[in-house]
This record gives sequence, C-alpha cells and structure tokens, in this order.
Amino acid sequence: MKHACIFCRIAAGEIPCTVLDESEHLLAILDVNPAFPGHTLIIPRAHEENIFRADTSVGAELLDMMRRVGAAVTEATGATGLNIIQNNGRSAWQTVDHLHWHLIPRREGDGFEPWKPGIYDSHTQMKTMAEKIRAAMVRRRQG
Repeated sequence: MKHACIFCRIAAGEIPCTVLDESEHLLAILDVNPAFPGHTLIIPRAHEENIFRADTSVGAELLDMMRRVGAAVTEATGATGLNIIQNNGRSAWQTVDHLHWHLIPRREGDGFEPWKPGIYDSHTQMKTMAEKIRAAMVRRRQG
C-alpha cells in the first residue's frame, strides 16, 4: 500500500531511513536535513497530523524513547545540551503534516536560535493571557 505522507512512507518501509530506535508505536531516525549532525526525529508509526490530534496513550513510550535516544545522541555527538522541539502548524515551522519531535544536539555558541525570548508589557497583560488560556481549556473540556 502506498502512503502519501513522507513519514508514513518511512514508517511503512517504503522510503529508506537510518533507524536509531523503534518500538511498537514509534520510530527514531536520523534527520536527512539536520540542524547539526546527530539531529534525530521521533515519529509515530500511525499518522497523526499534530499534537492536538495525537493518541495520548503512547506518552510513556514516547518519553522513554526521548530519554534513551536523547542521552545517546548527546553522548555520541559530544553535545553539551539537547533541544527537543515539536512544531504544530506552518507558522510554528511544521513542514511535514505528521506529528514528530526533533532531538537536536547543542553546543554553546552554535548559532542555532529557534526564537528570541520576549516579555509581557505588564503583569496585568500576563494575567489576562492566563485567564484567556484557562477559559479556552474549560471550553475545550466542555465541548
């Protein structure tokens, strides 16, 4: 069976990849377009577009794989840190519509900056944002 999504095709074995680890629900592979050598992707075998539609039952399995693979990537590359990044939507840099996590080995001064921190204009602005988020959470639970 042919799949349209590149990550579904990789998970199905239709496209070759460099597998680092695998489980019943997940696959850890080297990114072919890495930010730095050792940049790894963890993808669910089943197609999920983004985190908002994800099957939460694989949470413990995912965390375990992130820990194992992330520690190994850090050691093997000599990195002093590791980013775990997951993007949802084009404006958040999601380029493949299949849920995935980036494990990116990092070093001081490597020049990789996914965002620059900002600040709220005031504590009131921060409180207002928190209230909006909490209200959205209530609506989503009720809906």
